[in-house]
Amino acid sequence: MIEKMEVVRIDIPEGCNVIVGHSHFIKTVEDLYEVMVTTNPHLKFGIAFNEASGPCLVRYEGNDEELVKQAIEAAQRIGAGHTFVIYLKEGYPINVLNQVKNLQEVCRIYTATANPLQVLVVETDQGRGVVGVVDGYKPKGVEGDEDKEKRKRFLREVTKYKK
Repeated sequence: MIEKMEVVRIDIPEGCNVIVGHSHFIKTVEDLYEVMVTTNPHLKFGIAFNEASGPCLVRYEGNDEELVKQAIEAAQRIGAGHTFVIYLKEGYPINVLNQVKNLQEVCRIYTATANPLQVLVVETDQGRGVVGVVDGYKPKGVEGDEDKEKRKRFLREVTKYKK
């Protein structure tokens, strides 16, 4: 029986992105760390994972102390078992998302974003679970020709190879 439904706001610092997902095994933290460091050696990141059995600890890794702290705080606020949170900067989710999704213990990615983010969490007598996310804002209209050109310029800019 549902005891409570909660909207958990996830703070995303300027210049950062966040990935929120669901996994099923304690090894998630190590495997996510390995994906992050082998995909982009310049990427700064913090990972937190809510263990769902045994001691039920928030497990964590990362190479940036502030991002690790942010990930732990977000995971604690969400409070749902087997949920993981990755904060990253100096790169984009698109750089790591396929590798993250291909980890055998990752069940689902809820979102990968830099937009304002809310996680919808339900609480039962057993625990908490993520039922969805609100990523950014609702549409304000349909793009016109000028908007298309802006989008294409932006995409060319962010996909340029930088030494």
